[in-house]
Amino acid sequence: MIKQNESVKEEIILGIDPGTSVMGYGIIKITGKQLTLIQFGVIKLSKYANHEIRLKKIFEKISGIIQEFHPDFVALEAPFFGKNVQSMLKLGRAQGVAMAAALAHDIPIAEYAPKKVKQSVTGNGNASKEQVAAMLQTILKFKELPDLLDATDALGVAVCHHFTGNAGPAKASSWAKFISDNPRRVK
Repeated sequence: MIKQNESVKEEIILGIDPGTSVMGYGIIKITGKQLTLIQFGVIKLSKYANHEIRLKKIFEKISGIIQEFHPDFVALEAPFFGKNVQSMLKLGRAQGVAMAAALAHDIPIAEYAPKKVKQSVTGNGNASKEQVAAMLQTILKFKELPDLLDATDALGVAVCHHFTGNAGPAKASSWAKFISDNPRRVK
């Protein structure tokens, strides 16, 4: 759904910072080489006691965002490896449900490690959330930071997707790229 506007390509990228208590999202539009902030925020899930209900709400909310903004790509932050296996499992489920929402709308997805996002946005893979947010304020020209930096983390994922040049359906899914690059290894 890349749009043509006087022969300048436009694309919309939805970035997602998965979480089971708070999930960040950020939507940017790229027109030529210009990045524009469309919207960013968080989906608060902690009010739902049941984990399965939280997953259902993630699917519904991400589907609603997709239906409202019609992104061309969905970029997600990949879970990082922690010591708490139960937390990792829940985070992976949240990410999987967000992926399923994108795939249900035929939108290509890409994943980025947290260090890759930080490196892409700030030039430092060990940057703090505050440093990422401050750089995004400069890049996307918004004044106030949100209360929860999960929203700017999600914006960072969208900006990372753009900066890394992973536009186009063939490059958006790491599995699709792997299959196209290695046809003999897939049966």
